[in-house]
Amino acid sequence: MNNRLKLILLSVTILLALAALWQVQRIAGEIRREERDKVRLWAGAVSQRAHMLEASQQFFDQATLDEHRKMQMYTDILQSFNDPDLSTDLRFSLAYVNYIVDSSHTPIIIASTRDSIISVPQELAGQKLKGDLLEEYSQNPPFHYTLWGMPMTLYYKESQYYTQLRQMLDGFTRSFLMDITQNSVKVPVLVVDSLSGKVLAYGNLNPKHITQMHFRNTPIGISLPGGGRAMVYYEDTLLLRSLRWLPLFYFFIAAVLILVSYNLLRTARTAEQNRIWAGLAKETAHQLGTPISSLSGWLEYIKMKEDSPSDCDNASILSTVLPEVDKDLHRLETIAQRFSKIGSLPELQESDVREATEAAVAYLQGRIPRRIRLVVTFPDDQTFLAPLNPTLYGWVVENLCKNAIDAMEGDGTITIVASQDARKIYIDISDTGRGMTPAVQKRIFDSGFTTKTRGWGLGLPLARRIINQYHRGRLYLKYSIPNQGSCFRIVLRKKQ
Repeated sequence: MNNRLKLILLSVTILLALAALWQVQRIAGEIRREERDKVRLWAGAVSQRAHMLEASQQFFDQATLDEHRKMQMYTDILQSFNDPDLSTDLRFSLAYVNYIVDSSHTPIIIASTRDSIISVPQELAGQKLKGDLLEEYSQNPPFHYTLWGMPMTLYYKESQYYTQLRQMLDGFTRSFLMDITQNSVKVPVLVVDSLSGKVLAYGNLNPKHITQMHFRNTPIGISLPGGGRAMVYYEDTLLLRSLRWLPLFYFFIAAVLILVSYNLLRTARTAEQNRIWAGLAKETAHQLGTPISSLSGWLEYIKMKEDSPSDCDNASILSTVLPEVDKDLHRLETIAQRFSKIGSLPELQESDVREATEAAVAYLQGRIPRRIRLVVTFPDDQTFLAPLNPTLYGWVVENLCKNAIDAMEGDGTITIVASQDARKIYIDISDTGRGMTPAVQKRIFDSGFTTKTRGWGLGLPLARRIINQYHRGRLYLKYSIPNQGSCFRIVLRKKQ
């Protein structure tokens, strides 16, 4: 896997992580808005029901006032009997008084100054108004009046209707507070008396932590029966509080994912570099092996001739050996130059591509199996000049030719054909070997991939790096057909 692909994968990982984080943030925001809308609806319902409760209390207060006025009217009519000049139909007045008492269903007691019950209800007549009976009829202020010179006092308590209404109102209040504290949206809520600060009710809260709660939302004021007021403090729901940390949690996951991806990429690059350096060491030994073996052979040849002076004279030996020794020494020098340029940016000079190609092929020509032919074709009427480092370029050509030789297994033809246009030079190196399957073709430029038993899989990656990075050109597989052969193309940019 080349570095560009790894960087692409890392970039895609980062983009996916950021996209996932954005999506989670968006979903969390939507849920947060929905939760807040629910809380606002709940708070609005609390406020509306508080107004209803206040209106009910006002209605009850008005009903109590009406009852008081009826009792005032009752005593005024009775006291009007004291005026002898008042032309009043006594029968009508008594009937009206009884109508007021009956229609209001108000239990009353009329007592004398000695607290003796002398009137309604009849079953209590003659008893003393004291104890529990006095307390029962002392819910409202009594009315004092005089009838025919006798001081009287009228006691009354709520009518049955008003008592039922009060019970209904108290039940409504309790239900209201319960609905607030046990709300369907599970809002943590606390109802506190506005004057005393006493906690009236709470819900969805830990009672041990009530005094430590800090409510950030604006409280809702509500009215209570009897003119009291309370404040409803509420907090965000548990889901809403959890959603605050959800983006941070996913951001942490994304950061860990990016860090792991980066470390994997760094580890892969380190492993690839280790393979490259190990491969370079092996390639160095391989490159040095050929000229060293050749020099050792020529040395043995000279020693053999010294032991047999009759074969030929020294001049003949030197004329045969020295050119080959010179080639091998030049080869060693070339190898040293090649490896000295690895890891540094080589200098490119405008060079003849034809000459560099033929020089690389010339050394291989005498050192390949006899049944393999090397054919180099450059148009005679054209010049092929490009910014080039001949030493490294020659290494690429040799590498491609050696791979072709291995693919042909000692028999076949290697053809090198050059062409050009106004901006680029094309070098096609083809063979008649066994070719490659599509699966192998996809991986030939991966570091460490090889189909050879003792190969390191670094020849083609290094060759591609020399052309693509150092010469700003391109090396790629033009085609490969199983059992027919393969063709690699080198693209070099001309000097602009």
